[in-house]
Amino acid sequence: MTRTVALVTGGSRGIGRAIVARLVRRGYSVVFTYTSDEAGATETVAEAAASGGSVRALRCDVTDPDGPERMIAASEDLGDLVIVVNNAGVTGPIGPVATVADDTVARVLDVNLVGALRVCREVVRRWEGRAVQADRSIVNVSSIAARTGAPGEYVWYAASKAGVEALTVGLAKEVAAAGIRVNAVSPGTTDTTIHARAGRSTRAAEVGARSPLGRPANPDEIAAAVEWLTTSDAGYVTGTVLDVAGGVR
Repeated sequence: MTRTVALVTGGSRGIGRAIVARLVRRGYSVVFTYTSDEAGATETVAEAAASGGSVRALRCDVTDPDGPERMIAASEDLGDLVIVVNNAGVTGPIGPVATVADDTVARVLDVNLVGALRVCREVVRRWEGRAVQADRSIVNVSSIAARTGAPGEYVWYAASKAGVEALTVGLAKEVAAAGIRVNAVSPGTTDTTIHARAGRSTRAAEVGARSPLGRPANPDEIAAAVEWLTTSDAGYVTGTVLDVAGGVR
């Protein structure tokens, strides 16, 4: 039997690693990408191997000119690619708009929005026109910042995620007739290393404490929503942005 395959961008840590683990447990072969976190990539592969899963780590930046083509080719080498999760994301340093550098804005938009769009474009090119043999699903990871705007922290990041949500809604309508579902998950503040990389390691606890549930999410809670959107239980769900934000709106 042809193996079914999932592609996860940014899978070496945090939410991405939790998504990889869940899809492996569901029986998918998984290709995940990373840019520089060799240790995290190795740990993700080892965890999957320990559970009997099949995982391949691919060092590849979504902004590379041939990045989407390489990711999807590597996935199709393993079998039938049926799930794509655009999870890779960056914020840049925390601060007001007046302090942000041009290269930070460019990098955040290139990774979070342009990168996701290019991956979507490449997979749609592969899937459109093919006979539908399995439920094919794209899930984009957004952020509640798309709605709150993240003032004083990273408005440029919020803007990139708002673009991801527009991409999700528009593409879902465009490719529905081809049997492709496109959805997004919008996490609230989640306890990952992204906050330390942005310059405020305590941010998850501080911001999470102000949410209605009084805490940040853990990565697996976000991954659970991503996983559900890829299942047949969500077979009539497309063009939807699913909030997993502890009551923040």
